[in-house]
Amino acid sequence: MGNVHHRYATVQGRRLFYREAGPADAPALVLLHGFPTSSFMFRELIPALADRYHVIAPDHLGFGLSDAPPADEFAYTFDALTELTAGLLDRLGVSRYALYVQDYGAPIGWRLALNDPDAITAIITQNGNAYEAGFVPGFWATVWDYHREQTPQTENAVRQALTLDAIRWQYLTGVPDETLVSPDTWHHDYALVSRPGNDRVQLDLFLDYATNPPLYPRFHAYLRERQPPLLAVWGKGDEIFGPDGARAFAGDLPDARIHLLDGGHFLLESALDEVTRLIRDFLDGIDPRP
Repeated sequence: MGNVHHRYATVQGRRLFYREAGPADAPALVLLHGFPTSSFMFRELIPALADRYHVIAPDHLGFGLSDAPPADEFAYTFDALTELTAGLLDRLGVSRYALYVQDYGAPIGWRLALNDPDAITAIITQNGNAYEAGFVPGFWATVWDYHREQTPQTENAVRQALTLDAIRWQYLTGVPDETLVSPDTWHHDYALVSRPGNDRVQLDLFLDYATNPPLYPRFHAYLRERQPPLLAVWGKGDEIFGPDGARAFAGDLPDARIHLLDGGHFLLESALDEVTRLIRDFLDGIDPRP
């Protein structure tokens, strides 16, 4: 179990927090978290991989311990979060790396891959969507309504995702044994998204999520052309991004490794050991050299 360093770096005038572990000259693995969490979701995975890999897990701007400028001072978009992530990696001298994406981390990771295909050695997607098939209608209906029209009614509906009950639901839904998931997780995330002004940050990103599905065809073309090694390790009980989203990768990558595990949206909370084993087996066969 490697020591994890907790660091800050300034990128484009914004202070980003990131966790880092493992030898600096080892193959790099970049972990990109989703909503409503932060690199905190990787707190146990990072040391489990740090003996063989240089692991870097940033908090996106507006999340975790990174800066969270008000929404009227910074345009929160997935393009902007991608630029900050790329800037951080450049500052750290990381030019080639494997990606681990989850939830919001996926559209950021897909943009990184499209912007610099040669940088990506492999992709691990853990409930990180790239296909229309992955959207579970019951959850996404309120988001699509908000995209179509911003009214007090549609805004109030998406605001429910910021409540403690909704965040708890994300952690527990689909988990066979809920006692495996620490309540620290949803209380930690709720405290951070409840900071003054952070609601507007999250609403802006909900709106900008509309830019992600139109990006999918380009990303599918990238997969078909580049054939990057890909591991989809998916909590099959996820009611946000369903297992069809994992299966869909096989259409563009016949050699994709797809594993549907008992668990939910935050699979690491209940299946850390199994996910770690799958990741290590997968990455051990990847040549990180250009």
